[in-house]
Amino acid sequence: MNDLATRLAAVVGASNVEAGDAINEADTHDEALGVAPVVPAAVVHPASSGEVAELLTLATSLGVAVTARGSGTGLSGACTPVPGGIVVAFDRMAEIVEIDTDNHLVVVQPGVTLAQLDEALEPLGLVYPVFPGEYSASIGGNINTNAGGMRAVKYGVTRHHVLGLEAVLATGEVLRTGGRVVKTSTGYDLTQLIIGSEGTLALVTEAVLRVYPRAPHGATVLAPFATLAQVTAAVPRVVGSGVGPLILEYIDMLTMSAATAYVGLDLGIPSEIANAALAYLVVSLESTHTDRLDQDVASVAELLDELGAMDVYVLPPSAAASLIDAREKAFWVAKANNADDIVDIVVPRASMPEFMASVQTIAEGSASWIAGCGHAGDGNVHLGVFQADPVVRRQVLVDLFRAGMDLGGMISGEHGLGTAKSGYFLELEDPAKIALMRRIKAAFDPNGILNPGTILNDPKADL
Repeated sequence: MNDLATRLAAVVGASNVEAGDAINEADTHDEALGVAPVVPAAVVHPASSGEVAELLTLATSLGVAVTARGSGTGLSGACTPVPGGIVVAFDRMAEIVEIDTDNHLVVVQPGVTLAQLDEALEPLGLVYPVFPGEYSASIGGNINTNAGGMRAVKYGVTRHHVLGLEAVLATGEVLRTGGRVVKTSTGYDLTQLIIGSEGTLALVTEAVLRVYPRAPHGATVLAPFATLAQVTAAVPRVVGSGVGPLILEYIDMLTMSAATAYVGLDLGIPSEIANAALAYLVVSLESTHTDRLDQDVASVAELLDELGAMDVYVLPPSAAASLIDAREKAFWVAKANNADDIVDIVVPRASMPEFMASVQTIAEGSASWIAGCGHAGDGNVHLGVFQADPVVRRQVLVDLFRAGMDLGGMISGEHGLGTAKSGYFLELEDPAKIALMRRIKAAFDPNGILNPGTILNDPKADL
């Protein structure tokens, strides 16, 4: 270990290597539930793509595993180190290289956080629209998990905004993929292949991102419903109305109560409605003109009333911001209430009523408590699973994943598979597809040093 640290220090400098007791506990895990922390052999902090290339060349020659780390806000265990491996932390590569206002793009290093980027763009009237709920998250981490968030119903997810990448292969080659153009039909799309690969194919060292004009006006509508089925059935109607919601979220009664209490928010909903509502729909709108915004708000309110809402509230800006903040903290609420697992299954949005009915059946059949919320506009359902028995919980997760996949959905909509969900993926996914992914992995990383155990772990590993 001392020899490894010495060789790593020769690349990045001794002050940028931690080993043994010097390793920060935060660098041993992310925020995934049920994934045990692991202390690596060393944590290194490179300052350039050249240093990353040298580190990977060294790791390949030694056969040492490498795990990339951004802000550590992930929920799948993807940046959990490997015993004896190296963590490459990108906190020193956090520069906004360029903001190109004419072409509406930015060039950033992977350690740049969403908060840092937003602070730079706001004075220019621009916005990077991906917001997965944690502004301390890094761009590199977002790219590796194809992060989404509440704004995906309008703007899509990370892969829709990445035009090009600089990335380093395990063997040290530095690649440029894509570029500064919004379309290309030139060979295989390596940019899109790397996005969402969770650090298993290459380490991203720079990204070209699309940015957009920032809408100056916004409003949020809250509608309580007597049943969750009514909420999920209303979603396609709102999307199809043409108002183009920025945010379209459902929150079940239990999560709403816990989340608002967590942030100390009182929405002022009459007790007779709050006590009878089983679910809520949150619709946020934005516009460049106040009159258009007012028209859209009125249209949404009328539609929700027609769809059976118990009432419709247009929230004051401060209450709206607090409610969105409460929704964003749903994971922390579930964690604080001792949830045993968190899933983020995605299904076609029109299939949400059927999926949620399956969730209820699975919960009742297993004596589990399953509560949650989700990005209703794109069918991404976030569920906190409360089931202490690990054997029963494993079957609950299998049943939930299978129910989503049977409807044409996927195991994860935005958190990724990491080490936490990879075993379920290997059990339930098409073997031919997995075999192809393994061949792609081998082409990028022939020695298997990049984030082993993530996505394509040993198919015989214990779930």
